[in-house]
Amino acid sequence: MIMRDPADGGSIGISHRMLLSLFLFAAVCRSDPDLLLDYCVADTASPPSSQFHLNGLACIDPASARAEHFTTSMLSSRATTEHPSAAATAPFGFNVTVTNPASSLPGANAQGLAMARTDLAPGGLAPPHTHPRASEVALVLDGSVLVGFADTSYRLYTQLLRAGEAFVFPRGMVHFLYNMDVAAPALVLSGLNSQSPGAQLVPFSAFLTEPPVPDEVLKKAFKINGQDVHRIQRNLGGSS
Repeated sequence: MIMRDPADGGSIGISHRMLLSLFLFAAVCRSDPDLLLDYCVADTASPPSSQFHLNGLACIDPASARAEHFTTSMLSSRATTEHPSAAATAPFGFNVTVTNPASSLPGANAQGLAMARTDLAPGGLAPPHTHPRASEVALVLDGSVLVGFADTSYRLYTQLLRAGEAFVFPRGMVHFLYNMDVAAPALVLSGLNSQSPGAQLVPFSAFLTEPPVPDEVLKKAFKINGQDVHRIQRNLGGSS
């Protein structure tokens, strides 16, 4: 039983309401909550209008689960890093293939994880980017890759990785992968602790948004002129 002092102006009640509010806020901010089942194989056959779910996709009957629901081969093939099929990332020489419960790995639904294959052309770069909903561990399978991230105090952590070596990128930190070999491609396999990690490339966020970031903002932020802004936009594949 909670005792309340009438002279405290209701401070105890207010404190409890504040604590309850903080608890609820923390609860809803968790990106990928734990399952109360062994698994939740994604129901990709039912139309979205008939599904109800709070996180991930709706589940099929567990009795209908099969081994192939937990298997994928989509990371086995090299992705092109050249035009035109990789038009968005071709200027940098990289391409990423990410597992998805809706199309390639239904058994990963609601498990709070995804896998990604990053193919880097000779001298290719996965430019500075973030995953707002996931931490990442990157394992180099082939090649020599310089990786790094910057923390919120703008300290840079870098490491040259060779085949068999791995590196962790904390959630939300701006990071990059750069193939140091200008003669041979590189391959990186990553694990991420969200089935929807998201990806935001810094160059695209600054110069390829729709509608575009005002030129005056870009000029002041990057200490460049209007011609520089339009040149960068064109180089990144924009229409300017």
